[in-house]
Amino acid sequence: MPEPNLRFQRARESLPSPSVPGEPASRQDLADLVNAWIFEKHQRVRQLDQQYIGKLERGEVRWPNAEYREALRAILNVNQDNDLGFSRSRRSKPAATVADVDRKGFLRTALGVAAAVPLADLVPARSANLPAVVSAADIRELKHMASVFLTWDHTYGGGLVRDAVAAQLRYSVALLEHARCPAALRTNLFVAVGWLGQVAAAMAFDSYAHDDARKMFRLALTCAEEAGDWHLRAKVLSSMARQAIWCGDADNGLTLVELAMVRADRLTPAERAMLLSARARALAKLGMVQETLETIGHADDQFTRIHPTEEPPWMRYYDAAQHAGDTGHALFDLAINGQFIGEASTRLANAVAGHSAAYVRSRAISGIKLASLTMATGDPEEAALIGARAVTDAGTVRSCRAQDDMRELARLARPHETRTPVAELRHRIRAAIQA
Repeated sequence: MPEPNLRFQRARESLPSPSVPGEPASRQDLADLVNAWIFEKHQRVRQLDQQYIGKLERGEVRWPNAEYREALRAILNVNQDNDLGFSRSRRSKPAATVADVDRKGFLRTALGVAAAVPLADLVPARSANLPAVVSAADIRELKHMASVFLTWDHTYGGGLVRDAVAAQLRYSVALLEHARCPAALRTNLFVAVGWLGQVAAAMAFDSYAHDDARKMFRLALTCAEEAGDWHLRAKVLSSMARQAIWCGDADNGLTLVELAMVRADRLTPAERAMLLSARARALAKLGMVQETLETIGHADDQFTRIHPTEEPPWMRYYDAAQHAGDTGHALFDLAINGQFIGEASTRLANAVAGHSAAYVRSRAISGIKLASLTMATGDPEEAALIGARAVTDAGTVRSCRAQDDMRELARLARPHETRTPVAELRHRIRAAIQA
């Protein structure tokens, strides 16, 4: 068994958490700080995660690469690698048996692989060749790919396959730029690429790769405008608004929603309800209470007019649970300050009850919000029970948004941690975020 690197673990635990006041930095906190430091210093995107920090603490990795060591020294405020317990391994490799040599030699001969070939050299250097002419089948494949990635995102979060969808998006853009497309198919191609761009951007947003998300949202919006597709345009602008609101720019979020509502007569009821829910979120963040309530009323009215079979594919998700969750989130910002607590709680509870396993991330986020509201305004032990179920859901997805919501719940629970269920909830939140 490797010897634990207690020096590195103590250094991490002495670093204050940037997300949970009064707590030490979690493994994921440190990983996020390293990724941010490397991007700021070297303009390179890294995907360091809490699993790798765990390997460092367990001693499974004793000599991380130079870039990681540089970032960790700066963040943990030490001068030498040895201060963090890092050292090059001096252990000699075990002698290879005759059987090992024979097996490895056989594989090299059979596969035509020379000794000591880097693994990267065994990966194709180029992606699949572009077709000379785009066909209807190519467009169907793009739309199917977007639907598959969207389903994965709803169920598992945006973290796992974000790189894969980004690579597919690059290929799709190359189709637009370099492959010949018949005039009759060009609009559909723009819609397919725009739809894939919307999915990729939403995944990046969920992973807090905000700059990437903004670029891909702009790509998706450009495709929607080029195709003259008002439905895709509304969806993309709605997502852009939600990202702006999440990032603390509710005023810009409101502007984006209003832009999407231009010629709302061309949109479907589900699209109008979606946009009005986003508008209500922005208004609530801006403290405009009466306007928030009126907008939620308009959203409810549009929701009653929905006929699912008449909605575009990307709006099929907007069911009763989604509407309850979206409007409940808008009311949360009023309820946390003591207004309309019952209505906000009812809507969030309906969202939790209505979301199926295919939308586990949405169920988790609504459940965490409901627990936070109950913790702040109601019975802490009831909140702990609600929160425990939500944390179980959140543990099955990779979502930075869900993690931040759990941190908020842990903060609200802290004054009540003398109660056993609340203390257990805070422990579960820490474990879920680290895992």
